[in-house]
Amino acid sequence: MILINALSETSKLIIVVLFAVMFVVIGDTIGKVLTTSGVEPFIVAWSRFVIATLIILPFSGLKFSELRFLLEAKVIMRAAFIAGAIFFIISALKTEPIANVLGGFFIGPIISYILAVVLLKEKPSRLQTGLLILGFVGVISVVKPGFGASSGMVLSLIAGTCYGAYLASTKMIASDYRPRFLLFSQLFIGSIILTPFGIFNDIEIPTLDVNISFLLLGSALFSAAGNYLLVIANRMADASLIAPLVYSQLIYGAVFGVVVFGDIPDISSSIGLLLICASGFGTLLLFKKRSQ
Repeated sequence: MILINALSETSKLIIVVLFAVMFVVIGDTIGKVLTTSGVEPFIVAWSRFVIATLIILPFSGLKFSELRFLLEAKVIMRAAFIAGAIFFIISALKTEPIANVLGGFFIGPIISYILAVVLLKEKPSRLQTGLLILGFVGVISVVKPGFGASSGMVLSLIAGTCYGAYLASTKMIASDYRPRFLLFSQLFIGSIILTPFGIFNDIEIPTLDVNISFLLLGSALFSAAGNYLLVIANRMADASLIAPLVYSQLIYGAVFGVVVFGDIPDISSSIGLLLICASGFGTLLLFKKRSQ
């Protein structure tokens, strides 16, 4: 505890975000295990929201006076963005390696960065913009548009776009609501948004044996914990700092992909992932230099 208190605010923020993205990647890794075992991506995404909602509700501190906030457009929009992000990334993970999916998914921080500048009036430098462009080149190297890009990689780009909008919208409203309310709202509303999709598409519900139930629970818990920590982080700093820190997902994704699934990125994807990491951590170093 003494060691934690001695850390600077920036260092605390870095630790929070690194743990957040690690938990998110663990949740997605479990999701890939489920989908490659035959469980529909919708079931993984929907159950993640429903299970997490039931678990978080007793600890959310939800007040009767806050129920009206669940009907506010900005709260619903934010929940829709994260619901779309999770559904599409789980769908992409069914057929693509984790590291590649996260590479395409990392159009998200770029979208978040642009929205932060346009909507939140955050002021980037030329160097910061250059690093952003470097990250975009990395995304293109991973996705390979026009050169045999698979449907899974297209889904990862859609997921990333939704996630970028989610990050920006979280920053926009993070100071207006309690972190636990924001977490509960995205889980509760997300489960409602996804439910009709399963009903109208006649999704087959898997047999819930011990292994599948345990994996669904684990996926939901890790994802919820990661997103809660991201809400906390967004109350601590600008979105333009949070976005590059989230790039550490690539490292976690590459490690888990190799260890769990034996997926080794090809040369083009490896170069792209390195460029994305360089962009993200370069932006972080730039921010730390400014804050000194």
